[in-house]
Amino acid sequence: MTVAPDAPLLFFDSGVGGLSILGPTRAALPNAHVVYAADSAGFPYGTKSEAEIAARVPALLGRLVERYRPRLAVIACNTASTIALSAVRAALDVPVVGTVPAIKPAALVSRSRVFGVLGTDATVRQPYVDRLAAEFGADCIVLRHGSAALVQLAEAKLRGEVLDPAIARDALAGLFDQPGGDRMDTVVLACTHFPLVEAELAAASPRPLHFVHGGEGIARRIAYLTQGQRWPAERRAGTAVFTRLDESVGLLAGALASYGLERVEVL
Repeated sequence: MTVAPDAPLLFFDSGVGGLSILGPTRAALPNAHVVYAADSAGFPYGTKSEAEIAARVPALLGRLVERYRPRLAVIACNTASTIALSAVRAALDVPVVGTVPAIKPAALVSRSRVFGVLGTDATVRQPYVDRLAAEFGADCIVLRHGSAALVQLAEAKLRGEVLDPAIARDALAGLFDQPGGDRMDTVVLACTHFPLVEAELAAASPRPLHFVHGGEGIARRIAYLTQGQRWPAERRAGTAVFTRLDESVGLLAGALASYGLERVEVL
């Protein structure tokens, strides 16, 4: 199938977390036309039920694909991917890349064989995480903790707000305070929001930790799936799409522009 050069890459998240996937993808494919969609009306996903997410995400992505006709869609959200990825793939007629916790890389780098999975409440309880831990970390102690506050911290950071360091400290304590936590040397950032506050997490940790996430790996996957396709001759302004426009979206304008998203629309 021939793909038009201006056919965009579509990134989808509940909020701004997917920018941690968009960033490395922009570096790998600098001239790619990008549409970034944030479900601001449904944010946050991590505190919602599986049934709510399973119903909402395929329907929204269907509308986005119909409007923007992307060459490929990226669910740049661990919660949505672990719950709804297969349903989205069945519903759409374009390739779909999901985002899943980077448990395999964590198991490869952990020397103590104890690592943490820091995500949303919805992600860390998923059977998908159980399967990844059993397959790649069978010889490891895998600690898990969900933090809704850390998602809000990332959103606040991109709005330029003053950040409370206790939020990152408490999120890490949820892992350190578990049995075996004193030996933890690696943390999987299993929510796309969390790489955006990796510096805050590192500063809050009582000792050095190795943080891993999937951004670069997903960018490589997108490049592989689109190899041989044509791209625009030069970089063009990207579009940020929100399911609800409010004053918080206006406060994100600077952060969005830094990722090449200069136009804002509502779905």
